[in-house]
Amino acid sequence: MMALMISGGALAADATAKKDNAPPPAPASVPFDFVIGARGLTDYNFRGISQSNRNPAVQAYGELQFMDNLFYAGVFGSSVDLATKPSMEIDLSFGIRPKFGDFTFDFGGIGYIYPNEKQLIDNGVIWTPKNTDMFELAGKGAYTWDDLTVGANVFWTWNWLGTGAQGTYTSLTAKYNTPFLKGGYISGEIGRYFLGTTNATLGSLRLPDYTYGNIGVGYTYQIATLDLRYHDTNLSKSQCFTLTSDPSGIYGGSGKSNWCGQAFIATLSVDITGSQTGIFAPSK
Repeated sequence: MMALMISGGALAADATAKKDNAPPPAPASVPFDFVIGARGLTDYNFRGISQSNRNPAVQAYGELQFMDNLFYAGVFGSSVDLATKPSMEIDLSFGIRPKFGDFTFDFGGIGYIYPNEKQLIDNGVIWTPKNTDMFELAGKGAYTWDDLTVGANVFWTWNWLGTGAQGTYTSLTAKYNTPFLKGGYISGEIGRYFLGTTNATLGSLRLPDYTYGNIGVGYTYQIATLDLRYHDTNLSKSQCFTLTSDPSGIYGGSGKSNWCGQAFIATLSVDITGSQTGIFAPSK
């Protein structure tokens, strides 16, 4: 994401200097920028688990950025197909992104909201919480060297998807912008999810920890990006069912889910910033 902030400190001019030797006026200050975007995916995969029952999804998002992207606040929406049947997913985020040379950081919070969901109860067995909304604290760091960016991330919640279990997700990421193809990139992530024990209503169940990874290639042309990516976890189908309460595993009696296995996902996205549109261009 890009942010534009054009400094506008005034330059003192000698009153006796000739007009043609006077310094040009500084551009007007632009204190903030915005990013808006939309994407279509063949499957909405979040940390290795399908959020759309292995079906396509559509998403839209926007972010306001202040003081050259030092502070930000964003909103994200996606279609989903989950056990509690919410009408959609809405994420609200905020934070700060300080920069020190080639190092960038991101510290903030994310709220995940699932409107109009219904608790899944079958034959007197409670399979899901009444409300799976949750809030995460997030910390990220990245270092860029020429065309390579490497990063480390940690996310923590005290109430994972309303289950009462703590959840900590850590990951390492890398992205290489291909010099032989302008706009092309190769990127990947390897992460580990550490999950705790659910509340008594859900059986005081110890949730399985798991490893997740993805790798893919992409190409950006102007405002459009096509990304082709492979995702996988080390979760068994039974462990996947424990984490998702996939209705097919309940009503079919298998106690298994395929939401956590191998997935090849294509994503087409379009992103626009205020500085690209010229809305915040300084006046002449």
